[in-house]
Amino acid sequence: MEKKKTKTTEKVEKVKKVKTVKPEKTGPARIFRSFIGKVTKTAMQKTIVVQVDHMKEHQKYDKNFRVSKKFHVHDEKGLAKVGDKVKFTECRPLSKTKKWFLAEIVK
Repeated sequence: MEKKKTKTTEKVEKVKKVKTVKPEKTGPARIFRSFIGKVTKTAMQKTIVVQVDHMKEHQKYDKNFRVSKKFHVHDEKGLAKVGDKVKFTECRPLSKTKKWFLAEIVK
């Protein structure tokens, strides 16, 4: 005895025949930012504050001036001391303000 095909069984058979293919990741690898700066504070555990200075030129007066920014950097082993020149790289957020980790101590 053959089963009588209804509209619902035909739909089920059609759904089973469909094969899903996962798309491959073909985009470029993410480039992480990195900076070199001077350690200004080491009072916190596993965290250092690094100041990065760079020069900017005033648009109207053509005078150069220094602009600085401070970053909270994750230092797992506590190797960096105040006054050291360090290189740090971007990572996933570790806390509200800490999104960087210590890559190496330059000087």
